[in-house]
Amino acid sequence: MLNEVGIDRVYLACGATDLRKSIDGLAVLMKEEFELDPFSSCLFVFCNRQRDKLKILQWEHSGFWLHYRRLERGKFQWSLDTGSGTRTISRRELRWLLDGLSLKQHKAHPEVKERTIL
Repeated sequence: MLNEVGIDRVYLACGATDLRKSIDGLAVLMKEEFELDPFSSCLFVFCNRQRDKLKILQWEHSGFWLHYRRLERGKFQWSLDTGSGTRTISRRELRWLLDGLSLKQHKAHPEVKERTIL
């Protein structure tokens, strides 16, 4: 089960990633190509070219988690033509992505920000 408690950020690795990479290969990719710390309290999400598989790399306490999701039908709403680099999304948007929805939900309730009451 994916544990989102204590997660600071969710990073999508833009474009397609070779998902034959395991924990070590994905951690090196995040550190060397994207200059991000794989040991941080973040989720790093990767998608294959066919957009039917995702891997999520997560550091927790003393080791890595590698979450893997494969769709039997359909595709993840993942843009493969966004170039290289990463994109930050919210945990809510990650849930949408994992559920097969677009990251931009026009009918979703907008996020409520705190406001000062005078």
